Amino acid sequence: MSGEKSQPSRLRLNRERVLRSAVGLADSSGVESLSMRKLAAELCVVPMALYKHVANKEELLDGMVDILIGEIDPPLIGAEWKDAVRHRILSARRMLQRHQWARRVFETRTTKTPGVLAYMDSFIGIFISAGFTVDLTHHVMHAIGSRMWGFTQELFEEPPGHPEEAPGEMGEAELAMLQEMARRYPNIMRVATASAHEQDSVVGTGCDDQFEFEFALDLLLDGIERLHARGWSSRPAAPR
Repeated sequence: MSGEKSQPSRLRLNRERVLRSAVGLADSSGVESLSMRKLAAELCVVPMALYKHVANKEELLDGMVDILIGEIDPPLIGAEWKDAVRHRILSARRMLQRHQWARRVFETRTTKTPGVLAYMDSFIGIFISAGFTVDLTHHVMHAIGSRMWGFTQELFEEPPGHPEEAPGEMGEAELAMLQEMARRYPNIMRVATASAHEQDSVVGTGCDDQFEFEFALDLLLDGIERLHARGWSSRPAAPR
């Protein structure tokens, strides 16, 4: 026996470890500050070692998207299609709430990675398995759009100041802007300031984000259910 102490074995670097570490760095520091150099330092390797697993930062971001998609719940077995779709979409939304930077990355991806394609395929499969025609399913996917990833574009941005603030608490410029907006666009201002606003919305400041998301989702699913029940088709009926 030699008197030398055995060195602790280092964790082997692989693609999944690289991607999960990148997700962790984005969670702690923001995706904007993520770089190959910082990721290499986090993994205690030289930056060149990363390029065996990801070719560049764009491929890194694509891989991170696949890691996040893996956090979305799989389809519910034996559930009605509406429950299955709703469950999956709200699971995707919870994923976005855990990773506040993720929406911006989803919006900028142009590559359909294996994870993205597998998720879309299984999502479409919920409708096909429920007896939806391919025609209706095609239009349903257009209607659902980014909701399948857990977000939608916010319609109303936060106006200057907050609805609960008294006029005296606003700056003169903010108050003047609100008054001018109300004069020019009274209907927009009435609707935009009608509901409670929250500061930590997953899409930024705005209306009660979770309520509005679920309200629109349920409205959409109810409409899809009616179309499916009456055998709707985008093709015009054949002349008699």
